[in-house]
Amino acid sequence: MFRALSSAATGMEAQEKKVEVIANNIANVNTTGFKKQRVEFQDLLYDNLTPSGSKTSDETESPGGIQIGQGVRTVGTVREFSMGSLQATNRVYDLAIEGSGFFKIQMPDGSYGYTRAGSFQMSSEGKLVTPEGFPLDPEIVVPAGIGQVHVAADGTVSATYKGDTTVTELGTITLTDFSNPSGLQAMGHNLYTTTPSSGEPIESTPGMQGVGTILSGHLETANVKVVDEMVQLIAAQRAYESNSRVIRAADEMLRSTANLK
Repeated sequence: MFRALSSAATGMEAQEKKVEVIANNIANVNTTGFKKQRVEFQDLLYDNLTPSGSKTSDETESPGGIQIGQGVRTVGTVREFSMGSLQATNRVYDLAIEGSGFFKIQMPDGSYGYTRAGSFQMSSEGKLVTPEGFPLDPEIVVPAGIGQVHVAADGTVSATYKGDTTVTELGTITLTDFSNPSGLQAMGHNLYTTTPSSGEPIESTPGMQGVGTILSGHLETANVKVVDEMVQLIAAQRAYESNSRVIRAADEMLRSTANLK
């Protein structure tokens, strides 16, 4: 019975973590470029009360033995980088990535962050920056007097000055990809940072080396499907309740045993 209490407790703890991840997914359903997570579980060690293949008589052996598990544990959270749907905004600096890849962002400490959220704005210096003011890398500067800006699918940023039809190239937006995007570490603020698990960043021209292309005037929405998350939430709630019932049943059985005379 003590083993049952312990196993059920691990089950309740595991379902709590699952609910926490689901809650974060649902909370970010309207976050641009957000990628949902799922929880991975693993069973714990087993007590081999009767090893498989042990002798049950001089001529027979146990085909399966007796193994009693000790519960479950959470081994990780996996971020799913499937593409979200595209939402038209008609803002030239709203950029969506059609395919794989990330925008490279220069952080204040000199490091780099990576994001799928392409809701860029123009700073007072004419630089393309995130809503928090972190500049895009490579740096794109839109000089004063520009009449119209165009961002091509291959990342080329061009513009025409007011009263002039001559097209001026302002730079090229590159995309960065990783051998294992799920290994990236979320920093918050729609940004990720590299880890040994993600692999080294591979910077490429959009549309080349397997990375996606850029679509101006659009944003990528979160890949969270609320209906799916609600189904998972109900399943986690039922699993939590079932484990709590196991604890109550084990407690009643122990009480009955203790009251034997």
